[in-house]
Formats: sequence, structure tokens, C-alpha cells
Amino acid sequence: MIQDEPLVLGIETSCDETGVGIVRGHTLLADAIASSVEEHARFGGVVPEVASRAHLEAMGPTIERALADAGVAFTDVDAFAVTAGPGLPGALMVGVAAAKAYALSLGKPLYGVNHLAAHVCVDQLEHGPLPKPCVALLVSGGHSSLLLVPDVAGDVRPLGSTVDDAAGEAFDKVARVLGLGFPGGPIIDRSARDGDPAAIPFPRGKYDDGTYDFSFSGLKTAVARWVEAKERAGEAVPIADVAASFQEAVVDVLTRKALKVCKDNGVHDLLIGGGVAANSRLRALAKERCDAAGVRLRVPRPKLCTDNGAMVAALGAELVATGAAPSDLELPADSSLPIESITL
Repeated sequence: MIQDEPLVLGIETSCDETGVGIVRGHTLLADAIASSVEEHARFGGVVPEVASRAHLEAMGPTIERALADAGVAFTDVDAFAVTAGPGLPGALMVGVAAAKAYALSLGKPLYGVNHLAAHVCVDQLEHGPLPKPCVALLVSGGHSSLLLVPDVAGDVRPLGSTVDDAAGEAFDKVARVLGLGFPGGPIIDRSARDGDPAAIPFPRGKYDDGTYDFSFSGLKTAVARWVEAKERAGEAVPIADVAASFQEAVVDVLTRKALKVCKDNGVHDLLIGGGVAANSRLRALAKERCDAAGVRLRVPRPKLCTDNGAMVAALGAELVATGAAPSDLELPADSSLPIESITL
């Protein structure tokens, strides 16, 4: 760690987790998270107003914990970074307002950053500088995107996205159909370990349609109808087999499209990020297919895949290092911020 590298504090509040990360260069010093997922579980999904109130309550204590973990004081921070979008409007506003207050009170620069670009940049904290270019597959509850990344701080190009449900959203809905609870991703992953991924031939939307886009709504519906048919017939639903077969359909399409982007663009490095990147089967199949195609695979450890403040701090540190201009203190929270806008 180089001590004269800027110390950046990042704040993430795009959904249901209050994340505060502290980074110096490519070195992670603290990654504190306060999750409100248990408050949403009884509703079967994230409730925006509940998330916003939880961020308000958690912001101060989470920042204090991050500073203590890093062994630094507020006055040591050289710059602040905050997720300005995309995400839930009310949740984003809490983080943006807090970051503005801290930056203004300390007279430090503020960087409003893109949530998706931050998911890409966080890998630098584990595996070092990103190859230029690389392809990024981002999969979460709100996003399923394929990006060409010549420069994470200045040039990120969208090539494909979901046309309906995101992959993580489909995991949540299928878990609900199976009565497994929320959030669905980890539960489906665990259940699938005891199932046969070839037991049920669930459809693969847009599997070979010549695009880089995804579609998981039809798959979700197919699972629901299959389960309903079993229940109407009075038969037991083989939950592990359903989970494994559904999961296989999702990761099959994700990895196939990602490798297609790499091949079509002559890129030999694939990064996978976002909450669904913690899925064990996605990581295994991606490794298998990347090895066969001669593509180098980078996937952060699971804790850095889900929403966190470390990824925001990492992108903030990259922007500082490249001499990017800081954001205006009047920057808004933009719930539909496009990936091309890496900063606001």
C-alpha cells in the first residue's frame, strides 16, 4: 500500500444495503455493511420506503464502523464517492445527501458514480488493474448486462441487457413459487446442490437469437406452470430438481452470451460481477467455458459481488487517480442513470 495514494470513502445505498467502504489506491481498508433484507423478507421483496428509512438509521453507525475498521479519522479522507444511480430513488437520495454533507463539511471533493461501473471496478481490489479492454457480465436483482469496458473510469459500452426480468429477479420469483423465502438467489443455490440440473428441460430465452440480450420472464413462468401442474395432479414437487434445472437454464444463457461477446469483440478477459455472481454454479460453468475458449475469468469473492461500499470507493479511487473532475455538490440521484454516465 502506497501511503500517498488518496484515501477514498465510498457510500452505497442503491437498494436494501447500506454500504460504506474505504480504499487507498487498490487496497481495501474497510467494508462495512448494514443490510435491511430481513425487514423486506416478510413482503417477499424489497419495499422502497422501508429501504430508505433503514438507510437513514444505518448511515451514521455504518460510517463510524468503517472508519474504525480502517483505523482512520474523518479528517484523513481525501475524497468521497457515492452511488448516484441507478437504483431506488428514495434509497439513492439518502446516500447522496449524506455524501454531500460530509464532503461539504470537510471541504473534500465528491464523486457521484454509476452503480454498474462500480460493480466492475471492485474487482481491482482483489485482482489488480483491469485488462483494457475486458468484457463485464453484470447480474443482479435489478440488472443483467453485458458491457465492453475499454476503461472503467471513462469508457464503458453497453452491448446487451435483459428485455424483461433480471436474473436475480427471476431467482427471487422462482424461490417464492417454491415457498423457499427471500432473497431467492442463495436459497436456490443451496437447494440446487441436491438436485439434477438436467431433470426438467426448462426453456432458455433468447438462447441463440443473434443478440447479446437476455430474457428470463418466460423461464420464470415456465417454472411456475410446471410446479402448478404437479400440485394440481396431487404430486410432490421435487424442489431440489426444480431449483437445479432452473438455475442451470439461467447460467447456461448467461455464460453462453458472455463468451459470445468475448469472441465477437476479440476480448480475452471476462469479468463477472453483481449479486448473482456469488452463485456457485455460475462461477463453475463460467470457469469451465472460459478455460475451453481461452478466456481469462475474473470474479470477485462473493462478499464483493453483492452491493457494498467498497465498490463505490474503488471507482472513486480510480477516478481520482485518473484526474477526473469531481461532481458538483448539486448532483442529483438518478434512478435510471445510464451506464455510459460513469460519473455525474
